[in-house]
Amino acid sequence: MSTIEASVPAEVAQLSPYAPTRSSVEGKPLSEQELRNIETYWKTCNYLSLGMIYLQENPLLLETLRPEHLKNRLLGHWGTSPGLSFIYVHLNRLIKQYDLDMIFLAGPGHGAPGVLGPTYLEGTYSEIYPEKSQDREGLREFFKQFSFPGGIGSHCTPETPGSIHEGGELGYVLSHACGAAFDNPDLIVAAVVGDGESETGPLATSWHINKYLSPARDGAVLPILHLNGYKIDNPTIPARISREELENLFRGYGWTPYFVEGADIDSMHQAMAATVEHCINEIQEHRAAARKQGVSERPRWPMIVLRSPKGWTAPREMEGHFLEGFWRSHQVPLPAAKKDPVQLRILESWMRSQMPEKLFDGQGGLAPLFKELAPTGTRRMSANPHTNGGRLKKALRLPDFREYANPTDKPGLSLAENTRPLGRMLAEIMKLNPHNFRVFGPDETTSNKLDDLYSVSKKFWIEERFPEDKDGGNLAPDGRVMEMLSEHTLEGMLEGYLLTGRHGFFSTYEAFVHIIDSMFNQYAKWLEICNHLSWRDSIASLNLLITSTVWRQDHNGFTHQDPGFLDVVVNKSANVTRIYLPPDVNCLLSVADHCLRSQNYVNVIVSDKQKHLQYLNMDAAITHCTKGIGIWDWASNDEAGEPDVVVASAGDIPTQEALAATALLRKEFVDLKIRFINVVDLFKLQPTSEHPHGLPDRDFDSLFTVDKPVMFNFHGYPQLIHRLAYRRTNHNNIHVRGYKEQGNINTPLELAINNNVDRFSLAMDVIDRVPRLQKIGAHAKERFLNQQIECRNYAHQFGIDKPEATDWIWPY
Repeated sequence: MSTIEASVPAEVAQLSPYAPTRSSVEGKPLSEQELRNIETYWKTCNYLSLGMIYLQENPLLLETLRPEHLKNRLLGHWGTSPGLSFIYVHLNRLIKQYDLDMIFLAGPGHGAPGVLGPTYLEGTYSEIYPEKSQDREGLREFFKQFSFPGGIGSHCTPETPGSIHEGGELGYVLSHACGAAFDNPDLIVAAVVGDGESETGPLATSWHINKYLSPARDGAVLPILHLNGYKIDNPTIPARISREELENLFRGYGWTPYFVEGADIDSMHQAMAATVEHCINEIQEHRAAARKQGVSERPRWPMIVLRSPKGWTAPREMEGHFLEGFWRSHQVPLPAAKKDPVQLRILESWMRSQMPEKLFDGQGGLAPLFKELAPTGTRRMSANPHTNGGRLKKALRLPDFREYANPTDKPGLSLAENTRPLGRMLAEIMKLNPHNFRVFGPDETTSNKLDDLYSVSKKFWIEERFPEDKDGGNLAPDGRVMEMLSEHTLEGMLEGYLLTGRHGFFSTYEAFVHIIDSMFNQYAKWLEICNHLSWRDSIASLNLLITSTVWRQDHNGFTHQDPGFLDVVVNKSANVTRIYLPPDVNCLLSVADHCLRSQNYVNVIVSDKQKHLQYLNMDAAITHCTKGIGIWDWASNDEAGEPDVVVASAGDIPTQEALAATALLRKEFVDLKIRFINVVDLFKLQPTSEHPHGLPDRDFDSLFTVDKPVMFNFHGYPQLIHRLAYRRTNHNNIHVRGYKEQGNINTPLELAINNNVDRFSLAMDVIDRVPRLQKIGAHAKERFLNQQIECRNYAHQFGIDKPEATDWIWPY
């Protein structure tokens, strides 16, 4: 028996799009002519989607469809595309009716056809890419480029006008939408959530964005959950739970859900038109109330649940199996159309049913209908300047970072919390830029010693407050410090904020920055593509402060010891990635100022929040950070000749231990010539051929020599330094010490000992590596080993490091 003949049980009919159309909002706002026009526009979008997936020739089907008209590789995804264009068309109607400032974010994966079609009909695509003109030849080029070598991908990639969200990695559409809405009081961000996407952790948490949007000063996000029922070949959870349960879920999240469910085209258009208009009016009412009364209480913002068939308008069945309304329509519904004459004829009939003859007029231009229905100018969602944020970006007003300098008269004598002065600097930046700068952090702003921010702006909080919150809670409905215990959501908010032309700063613990590994990957790739698109204007860099680092996990232990985010960053394009490891306060301030001024990068700054030795006064720090790498003359004694050994460091604790090792060696071997090098800009270790910040080989050889042993004490995993420097002349003599997965609830020095980055291990390594010390260094090596054992035993007995270690200062 054909599966098509299976009956639908009554108890699941309410979950089926094939039941009669149901809508929370009643009414038929469309006249008969409006209905027919909108249907034509939508069907044309569907025709364009099919053309992108299948055709490389015969774009208007002016002749019978033949196999050679089809692409040799049929790629792309049909399943979600008709739903996306359905939503897009109805939003366009309201944009024109109310002159709305609105952008569109497509969350479902592989949804580009459903967005590219409307973008082409609006004219934006042809304006940016003139060869994709609105005529027969331009349409052929438009079709051919999709999922084709040298063309564009199947997501809403940076090449897509109006896109700030690719959708290629599921889960971030609502957080991106929220970031875009921040400080954009007139903007409405329509964010389509795929029902497969809604099963992801980041998306589930991001339903809470309604608690972070101020109706008085921010724009609004209109989530549209698109329930088409299936992922690649499985049902989706929200499409199979009862409507009551689904409605309760979203009411529990704080939204007011409105349902539009069905498959009948005419009644679904009427239901969607009524529902979208109701939601827009509700958004405007919430805004007006908050701005008139000056009260910033959280409204129950509207959202839409759209239940429609997977692969809507495809043939319902083929060869005895469901197609439309089932997972088989997810990707290419007729995959053998190029080889199978039956599938080819089905495809042709399907495409012709979408009325391609109405697409163009007799002169080869788009029919007037499409221009009548689409918004114009920057009201087009594909041309809205918020989606090309560099056009709106204003430079930050920055204070002079020198004003926050740590007074460092002599190197290595005083201690300071490295990040606290940065907090004072960020507070002033917040004061100077009250409408286009925010700071993000997962419940860690105070922990990361950035709490001076609260003197200027509190943490945003629009929920209930208890009397005790006044006692240091730092909560306010107009706060600009954004905290939520979800790195995913915060990172998405920041990305959306930057992509729409603003500036921000993100701080997080090193152990948890891995939570956004994949988000960083996607964003870095986005920036890399944007670098090759002349029409995309530059945006402010994404600045990440990584703190609470591996070497100071005194109580969190082994699970919180992971500096591997740097390895992830190094994997991405050298055009967009930067890594800085400032060793002290003044270097951190200099680096932060540089990063906040930069554009189109992901800047990763690693700086621990605890007290550390201070080395450079501000002038010296600026010079050192400008170079990114350099010899510390005050810690070296080789100026009169060749060094016997080079001691190098990158990171705060590794630098301290490397300096302490240098002091031990100079005390034991007064004639030993040591060159001390500190690295702030990690990419200086790469050649210029690999990274624009890389050192030329002759400069690298001048610093590290071509034949002397180099002991490199590094913040992260040792392999990373070898990877960066493997092409260098003296690579075989570079011996890296770093974190090697050895640790637990250790004191700082004991943790360093476990991983061989401590002063004693380094000093013994030098004895082993310098030929003449191998013969005379046995006694010194024995003393170093004894001291190391003594320090470990002390930690185990008293629970702290020996005062001689914690109070160590530079003795020269």
